[in-house]
Amino acid sequence: MTLTAQTPSAEPGPLRRRRGGWFGAMLLRLHFFAGILIGPFILIAAVSGALYALTPQLEQAVYAHELHAPTTESRLSLAEQITVAEGYIGDEATLSAVRPAPEPGDTTRILFAQDGLGASESRAVFIDPGTGEIRGDLTVYGTSGALPLRTWIDNLHRNLHLGEFGRGYSELAASWLGIVALAGLALWIIRVRKARAKRDLVRPNRAHTGYRRVFGWHASVGIWVVLGALFLSATGITWSQYAGTNVSNLRAALDWGTPALVTTLGDQADAPVDEHAHHHGAESAPTGAANPATFDAVLAIAQRTNVNTGQVEIKPPVEPGAAWVVREIKASFPTEVDTVSIDGTTMQVVDRVDFAEYSLPAKLARWGIDLHMGAMFGLANQLVLFLIAGAIAGMVVLGYLMWWKRRPARDPRRLVGTPPRRGAVGDAPWWGVGAVAVGAVLIGLWLPLVGWTLLGFVVLDVLLGLMARSRRV
Repeated sequence: MTLTAQTPSAEPGPLRRRRGGWFGAMLLRLHFFAGILIGPFILIAAVSGALYALTPQLEQAVYAHELHAPTTESRLSLAEQITVAEGYIGDEATLSAVRPAPEPGDTTRILFAQDGLGASESRAVFIDPGTGEIRGDLTVYGTSGALPLRTWIDNLHRNLHLGEFGRGYSELAASWLGIVALAGLALWIIRVRKARAKRDLVRPNRAHTGYRRVFGWHASVGIWVVLGALFLSATGITWSQYAGTNVSNLRAALDWGTPALVTTLGDQADAPVDEHAHHHGAESAPTGAANPATFDAVLAIAQRTNVNTGQVEIKPPVEPGAAWVVREIKASFPTEVDTVSIDGTTMQVVDRVDFAEYSLPAKLARWGIDLHMGAMFGLANQLVLFLIAGAIAGMVVLGYLMWWKRRPARDPRRLVGTPPRRGAVGDAPWWGVGAVAVGAVLIGLWLPLVGWTLLGFVVLDVLLGLMARSRRV
């Protein structure tokens, strides 16, 4: 719901005080300026997000040789497959994890830590578990195991390939998407209550032309995707630099975090698990070589304990005095992310964490992230995300088109339309101004980038008013 630009002379609705009051006018001006200035960020995030939603299918097509094996029978043990991979790698890298073939006809991933790789990157050797054939050698990203194509799209969506500095763009997009969507929803409610042809705000009226036709598409598409936009905004914020930290701190204070798995062989508990780790979490390299035969033994113990899915990762100790960790990495429904830690010397279970024992907030966080990534319900989830992201991108384009079509026809010097009227705050009662101010402060504390940019909008609006006043003088 972005970029509704109208002039007081044409579309009454919420523009005139007598129709929508000061609150509607203020929402419209916020909706307009936020859309104009933040629209490009939302557009990039929506387009790249739509592409990312399709990456599981793209990976299967582009990397079919690496992901799949011609044989469907696993004849080789993990130790034998690791030996093949280590013979291929040599002394260039250190074994860091193993992901056994999840299904017959899939390959096993042997992961290595190597100098020169980026943060959260590993070198993966793909092995046919039936013959020991090396099917591929690729750099994978994060514990989600993203292959190069998905990694490139992911970094575009997350930081525009600008590293930590670029993450500010995605935080702006995620934060303001929710605010602009809520403002658009409120404006839609104000308009639909007063409109004679209410159905024109639910589906476009083909009889309309020009601005009214574009507005009809903007309003009707927006109301159908508003819930999806709010969901993507809320879940996307959890990945952000500043607001994401606030979310994590709040969850920790309320004890809503993911249960921690003890991996030390003493009594010290580890830090809670990060739900985002399967997406872009850092990989820890082991301090020394791990015995290949231990992988088979550890996996057998984990399968007898709580690891029942075929999508599993086995990690050797990352430091002396640490345990082996075997975890399920199945993000699709039903969620299976049980984890167990095992003492590699005594082969005794040190600790276990079962998804069934997660608190409800922790489960909701897990499910929200998986839905956002399109992993929860497979292809259906991916297609829904693609349609929502595509619709959000279309809303931004329609908003700019509305701004263009509102330009004065008799003034060729004006390239764009007039923004909604100023003075909404001046029309407001004192309690209304106070409520808006308090709300803005609270939003700024929770979403810092929103607070800073909102202050910028206010300054810009004041400067525009001063310029207009000086021209009249």
